[in-house]
Amino acid sequence: MKLVVVSAGLSVPSSTRLLGDRLAAAVGRRTPVEVQVVELRELAVEIAHNFTNGFPGRQLSAAQEAVARADGLIVVSPVFSASYSGLFKSFFDVLEPETLAGKPVLIAATGGTARHSLVLDHALRPLFAYLKAVVVPTGVYAASEDWGAEGLDGRIERAAGELAGLMSGLSAGLPAGRGPVVGAADGFGAVVPFEERLAALRV
Repeated sequence: MKLVVVSAGLSVPSSTRLLGDRLAAAVGRRTPVEVQVVELRELAVEIAHNFTNGFPGRQLSAAQEAVARADGLIVVSPVFSASYSGLFKSFFDVLEPETLAGKPVLIAATGGTARHSLVLDHALRPLFAYLKAVVVPTGVYAASEDWGAEGLDGRIERAAGELAGLMSGLSAGLPAGRGPVVGAADGFGAVVPFEERLAALRV
């Protein structure tokens, strides 16, 4: 299976890229994957040209093809003005419609303070829901103080397990969200469908 990491980090080295690498490694410990990293800072000029002339350059076209062919995505953006970066959004703006439909996606972000952790739910999750992706329940946010602290590793492992489960289920021909139960190792059991709970109350 192919796993693509889309990193919108701007610096070298980048904490955004580091988080993407750690998430990919955690997925790889659960299921065999071929990992490809798309560094958006290297595509900034071609993305801008795509907006003005309507045609992707060679590198941008290759990145778009990689995302389209991926069995799963990890997307990581630094936080700018309490949201994802403009470069991050622009890349997904120039993808063909339906490219992400039904594709498992793990959302993640980095920032200087924990106050921006809600970016996952108020910005990234709605974006990928709009693009019809299947977003895993656990998003991962890493503030500056999280690196080396307790808690980050657990969030990485849990999110990676959810993505690996979705990817494995889809590769086995199961609909999105109906693959192997994920998170059992973290103490989470199988989810009982609401209809079954409701039927039990009627007995």
